Amino acid sequence: MDKATSKGFSFGLVSGVITTLGIMIGLEVGTNSRAIILLGILTIGFADGLSDALGVHVSEESEKKSEQKIWRATIAAFLSKAFFALTFTVPILILELNTAIIVSIVYGLIIIGILSYFIGKQRKKLLITIAEHELLAIVVMIGTYLIGSALKP
Repeated sequence: MDKATSKGFSFGLVSGVITTLGIMIGLEVGTNSRAIILLGILTIGFADGLSDALGVHVSEESEKKSEQKIWRATIAAFLSKAFFALTFTVPILILELNTAIIVSIVYGLIIIGILSYFIGKQRKKLLITIAEHELLAIVVMIGTYLIGSALKP
């Protein structure tokens, strides 16, 4: 995978997992509605996926990269964000809601851990990289849990 595609893919994966988990947790605590959580996931996969892809596109343009590299990063960001966000619909559709949220949290942390492993290995800072990325994901989940709890009707 070339650098532009890798950059877009990594961005989309992390954003897809963390944003989706945040929305799922906040909405589950605030509404306890499977339909609303699914709507949140689908919205992230499409609208937030396109938004992030545009962000990557503009960022790459600002670095004066070639059009081909810019578009590879843009497309990779959208596709990976949409794909990873949409994978969270599976547990929501087939499991009891509370179980689905727990399974999704574990699944998301595993995905972040796998990507972090490869990044950490490349940077020669394996444990620090994994711990840092997992901690940031957990902070997002705790924050959205607190927001959902505070705004619960």
